Amino acid sequence: DDLEEFLKAVITANDRGISPLRNATNEMNWSFGQALFFSSTVITTIGYGHVTPLSQTGKIFCMIYAAIGIPLTLVLLSAMVEKLLIPANWLLGKLNSRLGHLYQPFNIRVMHLTIVVIIVLIVFFAIPTAVFSYLEPTWGILDAFYYCFISLTTIGLGDYIPGDGVSIDNRSLYKMLITAYLVLGLIAMMLVLTIFYDIPQLNLGQLFTESTLGETEKLRLAGNNTTCYSGPSGLYMPQRNEDTRRAVVRIRPHGGDDSPSPDEVPSSSSQSRDLRMP
Repeated sequence: DDLEEFLKAVITANDRGISPLRNATNEMNWSFGQALFFSSTVITTIGYGHVTPLSQTGKIFCMIYAAIGIPLTLVLLSAMVEKLLIPANWLLGKLNSRLGHLYQPFNIRVMHLTIVVIIVLIVFFAIPTAVFSYLEPTWGILDAFYYCFISLTTIGLGDYIPGDGVSIDNRSLYKMLITAYLVLGLIAMMLVLTIFYDIPQLNLGQLFTESTLGETEKLRLAGNNTTCYSGPSGLYMPQRNEDTRRAVVRIRPHGGDDSPSPDEVPSSSSQSRDLRMP
């Protein structure tokens, strides 16, 4: 029983920043850098769970903060993705202008997505993996890459937390830099997903939506005789008050020098033919 009480005290002390090894003590769990890191993991829904509020007041504040902060964070991340789509679309336009005569639009979009994915992998996975494996003494290459993947996919298992070692200097600044990395990494991941879902052939959500033929069949069974036109956003059905005139293209033979003016209407039907186009 005494041993269990002793181990319980050691675990409790370790949760509060006191290392049971080498009689070393880390910085306070609630330093500015650690608090900023904790706040970022809450509002980005990563939630490592290694540091938690213990008081009743802290738990209540954490719930209120998460309820307000998570929606605002999603709005901020979405706005940042919209800004990043401007250079991404510029890159897509360059690829279309240079390779449009060689490849299909789908192939160009896949090529564009591949370029963006490679950039994200290098900037937010390869480079941070090398940095974490160098700064964290107990992490290998696989451990560092595992942390990056688990964090940027918002899984947040919490088994690997950077900056918790007793040999880390400037722990507060280190936590602040990791916070910036997590926010920027989540923006990059959302950008990749946005570009991915912009490709119709790769958007799996369309498999669960009704096809154009199904919509046309519904209109036919409903007894609606209105003509439907297919457009880029789906079926288009003109309203009753819309003008649905047909354009008339007149083709005149070049039979002589005295060609009639555009305002004159030929008297004979043999000299012109009307092609009616919907």
